[in-house]
Amino acid sequence: ISLPDGLTDQTDWFDETYKTGTTQNYQVSVSQGTDKLRYFLSAGYQNEKGIIESSFYKRYNFRANIESEVRKWLKISANIAYSDYSSNGGGTMGENASRGGVVLSVINTPKYAPVMDPENPNQYYNNFYGANLTSPLENIARDSNDRDKENRLLASGSALITFIPELTFKTTFSIDRRNAINTGFLDPITTTWGRNQFGEGSDSRNQNTVLTFDNVLTYDNHFNKHGLNVMAGSSWTDSDYRNNWVNGSHYRNAFIQTLNAANMIGLNGAGSGASEWGIMSYFARVSYNYDSKYLITANVRTDGSSRLHPDHRWGVFPSFSAAWRMSSEEFMEGLDWLDDLKIRGGWGQTGNQSGLGDYAYLQRYNINRIEWYKEGNSNAVPTISQANLRTTDLTWETTSQVNVGLDFSAFKSRLNISMDYYYKRTTDMLMNVTLPSGAAAANTIARNEGVMTNRGFEMAINSHNFVGEFSWDTDFNISFNKNKLEELALQKVYYDAKTSEQVNEYAVRNEPGRSLGGFYGYISDGVDPQTGELMYRDLNGDGKITATDRTYIGNPNPLFTFGMTNTFSWKGFTLSIFLQGSYGNDIFNASRMETEGMYDGKNQSTRVLNRWREPGQQTDVPKAGYTMHNSTYFIEDGSYLRLKDLSLSYDVTGPLLKKWGITRLQPYFTATNLLTWTGYSGMDPEVNQWGNSGAVQGIDWGTYPQCRSFVFGINLEF
Repeated sequence: ISLPDGLTDQTDWFDETYKTGTTQNYQVSVSQGTDKLRYFLSAGYQNEKGIIESSFYKRYNFRANIESEVRKWLKISANIAYSDYSSNGGGTMGENASRGGVVLSVINTPKYAPVMDPENPNQYYNNFYGANLTSPLENIARDSNDRDKENRLLASGSALITFIPELTFKTTFSIDRRNAINTGFLDPITTTWGRNQFGEGSDSRNQNTVLTFDNVLTYDNHFNKHGLNVMAGSSWTDSDYRNNWVNGSHYRNAFIQTLNAANMIGLNGAGSGASEWGIMSYFARVSYNYDSKYLITANVRTDGSSRLHPDHRWGVFPSFSAAWRMSSEEFMEGLDWLDDLKIRGGWGQTGNQSGLGDYAYLQRYNINRIEWYKEGNSNAVPTISQANLRTTDLTWETTSQVNVGLDFSAFKSRLNISMDYYYKRTTDMLMNVTLPSGAAAANTIARNEGVMTNRGFEMAINSHNFVGEFSWDTDFNISFNKNKLEELALQKVYYDAKTSEQVNEYAVRNEPGRSLGGFYGYISDGVDPQTGELMYRDLNGDGKITATDRTYIGNPNPLFTFGMTNTFSWKGFTLSIFLQGSYGNDIFNASRMETEGMYDGKNQSTRVLNRWREPGQQTDVPKAGYTMHNSTYFIEDGSYLRLKDLSLSYDVTGPLLKKWGITRLQPYFTATNLLTWTGYSGMDPEVNQWGNSGAVQGIDWGTYPQCRSFVFGINLEF
């Protein structure tokens, strides 16, 4: 690409884009009570301004709890929590620089470019000499007028009836109501997209109400060395969702941010929707212990969901557990240093129906509306097309789990250890399957599709290393987990996670026999000194590089994750240090496709200074403009150790505080994400472009990194 002479650096996009964020958080609470009446009131305010200037988050919250003993046999309680949120999309990251990603555009936007166009001062500069690029400040501007507002009400009331001391009945009714409004506006001048649309606005509103009615009868009695607890109950849940939306463009006035000023609201730019679902559950539990040495518990619950087919919507899920407190046996009496030793184990099943649409088992249709007011359409009728295939046997996804554990406590509870081994097998996995095109107009179906297993080991250690005026406590946990996709019924292979537009290849392949999220591509054997291109390994030996030479090139699943907290206390000072990390996981650094690809006029990382330039040159960076594939070239070790939180506080004491009725005065300081030790070259090893997706993990593609933050605060109690 040939650039004009005389271009010089004039804009530091990091300084222009990233600012110092601030957070304010205030909480106040009041509680008091008697034997007959108790109450608790609290209120809070939080205000965050992100590291990207236009991003913000505000929250107001209020909570009230009250409990009254109306009669000796009747207790009434009520709980109300209300919160109001508002934020905008200014900090939301897109997938890459050319599609609105702020993180990558900060790196890729050339420094020679000014913020605003010198010839059109009201417009952002966009003359990047062939590069499909939007500057970070224009990306931010596209979201600066977006507003996400939501208020949520959680309220419940319950009554506890005591028939006899051993027999009680509790009934609870609760409501969870959420109202959300999402609005957006782009003026027709400042941004490229806004000019293309002559201004654009949107308004989307939704309301969700969830009602729950629980009834539980409990019998709890202890006689001699025996203890018996029996519980039975039911739970009813009903959900009602409503939404509507409208989108408009071609504004008459750039400064009126309302849809009333839009000249064009398209036929498909407005609509509404609604859905309902419900669950009915019955459950029971029996627990027995003898002398606190032998403990046995049996549970059973049956659930029916409206999301599943009527012939298969009820599922029964039993569970059993047992424990043996060895430390209470006579043959353990001589071990004075041992406080508690318990061996436990269990087996149980749980059901899952989340992730399904509210009418997943039904065959649904799309309606194509007709602009009947246009010439020639007066007699036209809407067309109907099939949206999906119906599922006549859709039922619960079931997870069966076996676990064996040990709890150990010694030296007057100064050392406590808990260990667990578990094995989970999930059958009838709920999945949306794409089928080959056939006679049916639709080729997607919700099915019970596969089998997956998880096995692992977890250990937690708590120790009181020093006690007294100077104390030191340590909490350590470590977790090993290995998952495996065992079976798939119809679609045998799932590809996911396309990254760079230049590559246009899926980076993840999921298939039976492997862990979820495996990275898929070519094995790179370095740069060819003669051509400057990456050399890919010919796995099938046919003498040429084709798609059949792709294989698994990385695993995002760590061998183990861990965390450790050390807390030190001395004369009112308390210092807490929390470390966390992972080991053995890979990261697919897709950002490097944008920062090292040298495809166009985007700014690149300094690594490309070592690129191949002439035949015979030895280097590990390919030539400019070379179209690369998903390969081991982009796979990096994602292991890390992070100082996640460091907190220091001091408890102020003195007669003056007591005189003023202050029971606690504690200033504190907290630092988050203070230090990270890692070999990963990206901004943050603890990110994933696909969020919490279980099928796609460990891909960094201009992903918003976690921020380092410092908090100063005061806890004050009267």
